Amino acid sequence: MKVLVLAIGKLRGDESAWCDEYLKRLGQDISVKEMAAPKNLSGAEAQKAEAALILQAIPPQSHVVLMDERGKDCTSRDFAGLLERWHMEARQVVFIIGGADGVTDDVRRKAQTTLCFGHATWPHRLVRVMLLEQIYRARQITAGHPYHRD
Repeated sequence: MKVLVLAIGKLRGDESAWCDEYLKRLGQDISVKEMAAPKNLSGAEAQKAEAALILQAIPPQSHVVLMDERGKDCTSRDFAGLLERWHMEARQVVFIIGGADGVTDDVRRKAQTTLCFGHATWPHRLVRVMLLEQIYRARQITAGHPYHRD
């Protein structure tokens, strides 16, 4: 079950420690690729520069999932089911977390699925922590482990 998280921006401090903890629990079949957010660009220019980085980093034949506030909200059990299905359909699942200004339409079109963690706006650094926790939770649900409580 290969998972790649493409994320704009570099984590530091508590968010980095939380992500490291989930990555340690998840093992070697998940990786995070941090891409530097461009400096001194307007929102639209930053989006375009970030889109180029994101689109270049997507491996072929991956199932691409965009994390976006306009996406579909689902329960943890539903997410676990989706993750299992995607792994049967694709060699790898790629999650995209854009920068502070969001993503371009080109990135939106590349995604086969768009999900959210509720319709509130979350800082992209926290979304990364939340995503890694949900992937870990999904694996525990699939394994029948009592980590998840309904």
